[in-house]
Amino acid sequence: SVPANFPHHPTHLTLWSSLTHPLSSLSHLFNLFSPSHSLCGTTFAGSYISFPLSMFIYLSKKINIPKGYKLYSIGWNSEHGWIACGGESGLLKVLQLEQKDISSPYVLTMNQSLKGHEGRVMVIAWNEDYRKLTSSDEKGLIIVWSLHQGQWVEEMINNRNKSFVRDLKWTSDGQKICIAYEDGMVIVGSVEGTRLWGKVLDSRLSHMEWSPDGKFILFGTLDGDILVHDSKTSLFLHKLKIYCLTGEGDSSANSQDDRQLCGIKWYDGSQGYEDLTAPTLAICYKNGRCQLMTNELDDKPILIDTALKATAIEWNKSGSVLAIAGLSEVQGGSLSEDMDTAGQKTVSVVQLYSSRGQHMRTLRTPGSAIHGISWEGNGLRLAIAVDAFVYFAIVRPDYKWGYFNGTLVYSFTKWERPEHCVVFWNSQTEERHIKYVKRLVNIKAAGDHCLLVTKAQDTFAPSANAANEKYVLILCNKRGSPVDSKIVSVEPKHVQMTKNYLIVASDSQVFVWNHNQTSEESDMGIPSIPKSALTDTSNAAQDDDDEHLFHIDDTSFKGKTSRHDATNDSIVAVTCRNNFLLIARETGTLHLYSLPHITLCSKFVLKCRPIMLSLNCDTTRLSVIDHTGLFTLFALEMKEKKKTKGTKSHTIYQLSKIQKLDIERKECWDMIWAEDNPELYAVMQKENLYVFRGTAPEEPRRSAGYLCEFNELKIQAALLDAIMMDPENPQKEHLVNFATKSLRDTRDLLETVSIEDDFQYVSDNPHPILWKLLAEAALEKHEFKISYRAFVMCNDYHGVQFIKYLKQLDDTNKQNAEILAYFRKFDQAEQVYQKMDRSDLAIELRQRVGDWFGVLSLLRETDGNDELVNEAYNRIGDYFADRQKWSQSVKYYPKSRNYEKLVECYFRLEDYRKLENLIDKLPEGSPLLAKIGQKFASVGIGENAVKAYLRGGDTETAVNTCVELNQWDKAVELAEKYKFGKIETLLYQYANHLVDKNKLPEAIELYQKANRNTDAAKLISRLASKAGKLDKQPSTAKKLYVMAALEIEEFRSGILNEGLQGEASNALEGLLKHDMSTGFDKTLDNAWHGAEAYHYFMLAQRQLYQRDIDAALNTAARLMSYDDILSIVDVYSLIALASYYAQDFSTCSHAFSKLECQEENTPLREQAEKLAVEIFTRHPPKQSKQELQDL
Repeated sequence: SVPANFPHHPTHLTLWSSLTHPLSSLSHLFNLFSPSHSLCGTTFAGSYISFPLSMFIYLSKKINIPKGYKLYSIGWNSEHGWIACGGESGLLKVLQLEQKDISSPYVLTMNQSLKGHEGRVMVIAWNEDYRKLTSSDEKGLIIVWSLHQGQWVEEMINNRNKSFVRDLKWTSDGQKICIAYEDGMVIVGSVEGTRLWGKVLDSRLSHMEWSPDGKFILFGTLDGDILVHDSKTSLFLHKLKIYCLTGEGDSSANSQDDRQLCGIKWYDGSQGYEDLTAPTLAICYKNGRCQLMTNELDDKPILIDTALKATAIEWNKSGSVLAIAGLSEVQGGSLSEDMDTAGQKTVSVVQLYSSRGQHMRTLRTPGSAIHGISWEGNGLRLAIAVDAFVYFAIVRPDYKWGYFNGTLVYSFTKWERPEHCVVFWNSQTEERHIKYVKRLVNIKAAGDHCLLVTKAQDTFAPSANAANEKYVLILCNKRGSPVDSKIVSVEPKHVQMTKNYLIVASDSQVFVWNHNQTSEESDMGIPSIPKSALTDTSNAAQDDDDEHLFHIDDTSFKGKTSRHDATNDSIVAVTCRNNFLLIARETGTLHLYSLPHITLCSKFVLKCRPIMLSLNCDTTRLSVIDHTGLFTLFALEMKEKKKTKGTKSHTIYQLSKIQKLDIERKECWDMIWAEDNPELYAVMQKENLYVFRGTAPEEPRRSAGYLCEFNELKIQAALLDAIMMDPENPQKEHLVNFATKSLRDTRDLLETVSIEDDFQYVSDNPHPILWKLLAEAALEKHEFKISYRAFVMCNDYHGVQFIKYLKQLDDTNKQNAEILAYFRKFDQAEQVYQKMDRSDLAIELRQRVGDWFGVLSLLRETDGNDELVNEAYNRIGDYFADRQKWSQSVKYYPKSRNYEKLVECYFRLEDYRKLENLIDKLPEGSPLLAKIGQKFASVGIGENAVKAYLRGGDTETAVNTCVELNQWDKAVELAEKYKFGKIETLLYQYANHLVDKNKLPEAIELYQKANRNTDAAKLISRLASKAGKLDKQPSTAKKLYVMAALEIEEFRSGILNEGLQGEASNALEGLLKHDMSTGFDKTLDNAWHGAEAYHYFMLAQRQLYQRDIDAALNTAARLMSYDDILSIVDVYSLIALASYYAQDFSTCSHAFSKLECQEENTPLREQAEKLAVEIFTRHPPKQSKQELQDL
């Protein structure tokens, strides 16, 4: 619960929550995070990532209001950019600022005064969907303005003449408007001007707000209460519970002044939600206390004490940043280190908070009071109404982004997806690779890799211990493919990356990972299996120097620390360069460590709180940007020291001296050191880019870019603000390059002064790039001596050798041509050779540069030799083939008779007809025929594949291809035709294939051809069984069983003949082989058994029809030995019938008993029982035949 004695201090912002939020159903759905986090003694509630957000904000432009009229309201149309501001004496203006591009200054393109009000214009509301502006003054006059032919004109006027309007707002879709009067009168109307309903509330009103869906209206009273009403019926629903004023929600505990509302703002969700569980309803009181709620029923709000006398509150258009404006009381002269107005009692400030209530930045503004604030549609500018001025503040968001190896990686969110969309954009090839990452925390990049920091998926049970949380460090290549990963328990509030090290730091812990062991396969676009994938290294013992985890208060660094306790001096910034790690703490204390062995080298204290640290390329300079935006520079002197342990020794460094240099810059938000010069660095100060050499600045260049790279005297910056307007389609112009002054001056001097003067200038300002420019300029002017020296100075070995080559040429024209070729002016170089009548040199030049089109053109003009023409055609075909332009390459390979490449082209184009024609063109036995056969076989065109193999003389592969393609007829035909040695095996395989397809007769025939008598007998037996039991064809079944028996007899005779011709052991082996072949099939063990069964079955019936009753009964009785072949029902039915006619009722009774036992045939059993009763009632089964004759 909230403490009764609520802390209040003008220089410390306090944020707290009443209770920890339970997980909502949406957080279950999207796997969001559940534990509550602690940061600097402040508790944040809910399931979210609680890392400190940062951004920079500064004032950029001011507009004066005529006659010094004070402003009391302001509104920015987010869709069209119109700014309406209202003030005293009926002042109402509509302004518009536009810029040509993201880096150009804003220009005022609309400045129209709207006449109609007489009193102070207190309320302004835009209807963006219908392009309407609604304004109201202190006398109660309401005017609706609309745009007509570029001018704002009155559309509707209303004046109630009883009270003045305290607040009015349109719904998010612009269909309805609600007007709240101070006396409690509420009017809800439509956009057409129709009054929907009106009602007088019992309370005096001060503010109102629509819910995002327009179902509810919140009314704020002068007593500080928030009333919720139904927007359709006007019914009172409930009173909002206010937690930010008292701990228990008892309104009587506060004075009336403390309960005055400053504003009610509810984000309408028009631009989606970065976090579906983040608060969107903000309620702020003039005493500076504010509560953030997810909805009107939220009983676990986030509570903020701004320590301000709040005057205005506003969400940005995406609901991610809340701006609170007001007055701050200064005690002791200044509010903070960037405020130097000693003696002033109050100052006007704007504080920015995240949607979770985290304080991000404070902006001080001139003037006595802020009466209104409004955001631009993209959230990059904030309009502030102060006295008789409109100030514009530019916001520099802290985007999640990085730049490495020519690839820009950045993230953004889509309103329809819960994940972050991460784009890997190769600025050189303009390829884009998009990945969707859940729970993304940070992005850093350096060297050849990029780091994505994500939070590991939690269980749904809330965790009270932040030390149990896990975070995943994913190392990616420039295509976004994972290369390696680590799981750590360090909360990644501060992340830095170099080409060798990754540093992740929380408030008190630091994790260092030497990632340079990553597989180089990733650079080829082949994702390797991370050696640490899915391995939790957060608690594992440390066995090598690749990973280190230590506490900021530790003095020894052996293995991994187990400390998770907080520190009184939190980490606020981290940087790393070469083998040095520098960590800044909240008090300004800096810790310098040496790597790879973690050793604390030195500590020193700065008189500021750094938020950005950076070391130059040789670690002799340290740049610092503090929390006020002040840039300072320090010179570092290191002392080396050898440390030996056992047989191993390593170098450690100690900071012997640190000196602050004479340079300071205010309102800086980014900086970067040059990679190739320790004295060069660039600083972003507001909208200006400054390049420094030491402490001397160059003239500024206007820029809004985030600094990516500083190398070769060029600075590359990314216009992330412009990219985020259409993040899925970045453009080339979004990456801009700035040349340093020395580079620009050198280029100018090369065009205006002598080459000797240029040499002197570059000598005074040495840099490899400048030497390179000078060398090439001297080369163009044939100043080989100066060019040679310049190439030597920039370590260009190729250039040095080229100068030596030029000096060996005996003709100036040849030198000119080679110099033109060096500068890639090949057409001009060719013209020089043509004028010399040296087409051979022109052809050689084109060959050297790989311009085979030019070679072919020259050969046509000179009737060149056929060998070179064929090579040209072949190389041109290769050119198109390398670019997958097969339809172009197929035009050139036939001309060079390159049939091997032509085969590949036809196959890629799926032109199988031409590929087939190529078989006849190739000579017999050509190796290409096998390749063509493989191509046809791979797409299932067996006929052409066989044709190619046969023409190539590879009969075995042709047969195997038929087998692989299940073309067994063709395979057998080829095997028989070409006397294939393994024909029996082939026939056996084909027979098995036919069996699988239930083509038994064909399979039997193949088994017979393959001398597989037992297999043929098995299939014949299956056919016989089917013919006898299912088809009821006993004669056919008998013949089939006879055929199967003959197959077995043939098999036995073959085995016995082999045994008789050889030794006894061979005969025994043959018998064993016979047993193995027939042992699992009874019908094969006794081959004639089936034939006998059906012979007796048909004989019994024939005898019965011939009235040879006794013989029929004897034959039928034999069938009892064949119940494994014949159906029991058929056998005993025949016995019952024969015994009945033979009047052997005892046997007949026994047969009926068997039939009645057949449970599977219930109708037959019932018929047998009925017939048995009828027969044996008249003829008892015990009576013998003789007894019946006597009767």
